[in-house]
Amino acid sequence: MSEFNSANPTRRKLLQSSASILGLGLTAPWVRAAGFPDSAIKLVVPFPPGGTVDTLGRIIAPAFGTQLGQQVIIENKGGAGGTIGSNQVNQASPNGYTLLLNAANHIITPLISNAVPFDPVKDFTPICYIGYVPQLVVVRAEFPASTFEEFIKMVQSKPGQYNWAASSIGTTGHLAEELINQRAGLKMPVIAYRGGGPALTDVIAGHTTAMVEPVPSAIQHVKSGRLKVLAVTSAKRAASLPQTPTVAESGLPDFELPSWYGVWGPAKMPADITQKLFQELKRTLALPALKDRFADLSFEALGGSPDELSKLMQTESAKYASIVKTAGIVMN
Repeated sequence: MSEFNSANPTRRKLLQSSASILGLGLTAPWVRAAGFPDSAIKLVVPFPPGGTVDTLGRIIAPAFGTQLGQQVIIENKGGAGGTIGSNQVNQASPNGYTLLLNAANHIITPLISNAVPFDPVKDFTPICYIGYVPQLVVVRAEFPASTFEEFIKMVQSKPGQYNWAASSIGTTGHLAEELINQRAGLKMPVIAYRGGGPALTDVIAGHTTAMVEPVPSAIQHVKSGRLKVLAVTSAKRAASLPQTPTVAESGLPDFELPSWYGVWGPAKMPADITQKLFQELKRTLALPALKDRFADLSFEALGGSPDELSKLMQTESAKYASIVKTAGIVMN
């Protein structure tokens, strides 16, 4: 007779323990993961519709839902540099049904504002490092410089005459502009706008000189001929612009500041649910059906683990903090 027969003392103890757990309203990890999810999941995008984060979310969510067997619903909750939507997830139950899709702003905003009501590390559970997109250094089509090196020389020769446009304070584009200023010794002030659209419009019209903006929102203006791209900010060239050199190739060695994206849940999410979400996100990002759509955006899908996202946050936070301190960036 098996030692795990119900008459066996060890077996009886295990059964009694399981009954006690269920009686307390708790679920053993393997039971919890097996039944998850049993209803729709909310994916909060802390920005209005139409931006890069929203665009990625609307590509990923339907396929992610199919992988999970439940609908994944995008909820746009914009305001305060992404803080309002992020705080909604922070305050949600850590049961895996409310998740956050955000960009590097998740760790940048708390560096420049004392009004953020959460800690981006302690108050969230890392789930997946989704990937990144290169950013483009762009000027209007008629601008006399044709390369990044020529642009730098022009700006250096006339301090204070040129300026940057930024979609808002504290974006990765803004920080890339500040880092170029610091590395190249430029005296080039940054003018912050309320969104990438108005900022790009002013660059095209010549009201501002240049801008650093993620590929998805800038590429249409490059392809139409209204903007000229001088360089990309990632470590390697953008797949959609293979002839355009990187900033590192153009005189600022080791320069790297793309726009990256991740998915988080509230703090203290169960490890098994976190792992299930990660594994299904990783499978989603590898789907052949999404490959062309990612390529159009120059989006590098990575599917990094919770640990990889956590480590990325640590290294990037240190880099961003240095840029912010040197530039004296403060969000009022």
